[in-house]
Amino acid sequence: MFRLRLVPSEKKFYILFEQSAQNMAEAAVQLKGLVDFWEDIPERVSEITELEHKGDIITHQIMDLLNRTFITPFDREDIALLAHTLDDVTDFIQAAADSMLLYRVEAPGKRARELADIVLQITAELERAIPKLHEHRAKLRQILGCCVEINRLENVADQVYRSALAELFDNTANIAEVIKWREIYEQMESATDRCEDVADVLEGLALKHA
Repeated sequence: MFRLRLVPSEKKFYILFEQSAQNMAEAAVQLKGLVDFWEDIPERVSEITELEHKGDIITHQIMDLLNRTFITPFDREDIALLAHTLDDVTDFIQAAADSMLLYRVEAPGKRARELADIVLQITAELERAIPKLHEHRAKLRQILGCCVEINRLENVADQVYRSALAELFDNTANIAEVIKWREIYEQMESATDRCEDVADVLEGLALKHA
């Protein structure tokens, strides 16, 4: 916190957004490790939960800074929306991991691993896009290329999600397992939906300010 006070308010916003994106991407890395290796489940979920708490703190810092800053680098509504949608991604990642622990599910199958991999890729793309916010206006449009890839990955996640549900209802006789995995799949797919929401905010900023 002391280090942040040494820089202008405009730069503080960029620093905090980058921290939020890095934290979100790390949560995705941890989720991928959870479903791929499926060991030390409580410890791995606890690590993701700590990242979710860290994301909440960063979001609070952004909103506090917003309330204390008269002149902001871009529209106040966009700052608030970007902060909350980034945090939502981490929230859904944590929710999926926590549900796996809470419901004591068996080792995740192919579709869960595919969704976790997409979450990993799409959050990494966002992590690359966020620092471009403070680029020179001529370079700000580079964000648009990242947004195209994020939208593509979200579409892939939708396809995997639909396939996962179809296979779940076709192949699982245990209704309890169907309910558990349907919720987990939905939470993972929702994480990619929120990534697309973040991309929409970034695209709007790029078009308005480039």
